[in-house]
Amino acid sequence: MHNSIAAIATAHGVASISIIRVSGDAALEIAHKISHLENITPRHAHLTSLYNAKDALIDHAIMIYFAAPHSFTGEEIVEFQCHGGMIVAQEILDTIIAYGVRLAEPGEFSKRAFLNGKIDLTEAEAISKLIEAKSVDAAKILAKQMKGELKTFVDESRDALLRSLAYSEVMIDYAEEDIPDDIMNNITIQLDALTKQIEEIVEASHRRRGLIEGFKVAIIGKPNVGKSSLLNALLSYERAIVSDIAGTTRDTIEEQVRIGSHIIRLVDTAGIRESEDTIEKIGIERTLSSVEDADVIIALFDGSRIFDEEDKKILSIVESLQDKHIIVALNKSDLEREFDRDKLQAHTVLEVSAKKSFVKLTEKLEHLFDSIGEGEELMLISARQIEAVTKAKRAIKEAKIPLIDGELEFFSYHLQEAVKAISSISKPYDNEEILDKMFGEFCLGK
Repeated sequence: MHNSIAAIATAHGVASISIIRVSGDAALEIAHKISHLENITPRHAHLTSLYNAKDALIDHAIMIYFAAPHSFTGEEIVEFQCHGGMIVAQEILDTIIAYGVRLAEPGEFSKRAFLNGKIDLTEAEAISKLIEAKSVDAAKILAKQMKGELKTFVDESRDALLRSLAYSEVMIDYAEEDIPDDIMNNITIQLDALTKQIEEIVEASHRRRGLIEGFKVAIIGKPNVGKSSLLNALLSYERAIVSDIAGTTRDTIEEQVRIGSHIIRLVDTAGIRESEDTIEKIGIERTLSSVEDADVIIALFDGSRIFDEEDKKILSIVESLQDKHIIVALNKSDLEREFDRDKLQAHTVLEVSAKKSFVKLTEKLEHLFDSIGEGEELMLISARQIEAVTKAKRAIKEAKIPLIDGELEFFSYHLQEAVKAISSISKPYDNEEILDKMFGEFCLGK
């Protein structure tokens, strides 16, 4: 039974229900052995007792059998829905393994679904990312991919490239046939349109990546402006040490917090100032690195202290950032104002109090994340997908040079590289597809 696999499909811990899944030729046989039922109907929820290899009762549970190929993996599948907790689910899994089924490798159920043609790579990646979705918007995007939105784009792009490739191959091998005079112009128009579409998709994917991974928000400022107090307030517990001693926070602290419908990664950084302390200098270097990696920067200033050279340094860092979302906040609004707001006149300033009220800040963050999530643009959800379309775009651009010069063999070579790259997003490229296009569209070789 080594070709059959099993695993607990639900997260470990205490819960009302746990699910154990078996996939492979042995699944139905295992169901008979564990349930002692003689007749098992596909897609029917059987409420039954489950027994271990020594016929001792394990649990009274629900068992569902999915006959091949009408299952997630395309194989025989049985699911046992037992009472939650570590013990019962593990005993059922141990019993299944005792009957000769092996433990599934990570992702092996989805891998079998792909190999059996039940899902493509875009759907497999969407399933994986959906489990870790950091926002409602992310879940919507991933649900579209599971329904085939990205697959449709890939198929249409492949078709456009293959059509151009077919034109090229026909002109090389069948020059005596009647080929339309405007064919070169049509190829160029098609490739330009596809290149533009790819560029727009990549740009939108980079801009909206925080919807999938979780937006990273870095709080920066000079020492003692209240960065750690703000972090603690947003988290609703004392995560960072708060002290009047400058340089207390010497390293970056990263935690997750929910803002509206988004889960964000909030980073408290070391205060930026001139320091001779070796450890503090390392912390400041990490602060500057966090700023580079962050999607949103909260530049925090102390409203109860006068604007000084350290504040000027923070302001210069903020103004040097071109591709970041910047929020400028004046903290300690509950204390007497000493800060000169005119120094920040180039920015919209939020007045907050980490100890009393920071509602304006959370509202600003929520509105910002929601605005990024707006729109219906197609989105690539992984570095692998972005790399694939970028490689395809590069190959298309390289193909245009020999096309202009009439060197069709080189044009075809680069275009085949583009087809392979774009195809890798969903399924491997088959060389016979170009033959289908050639003989299908041009009716050659009658």
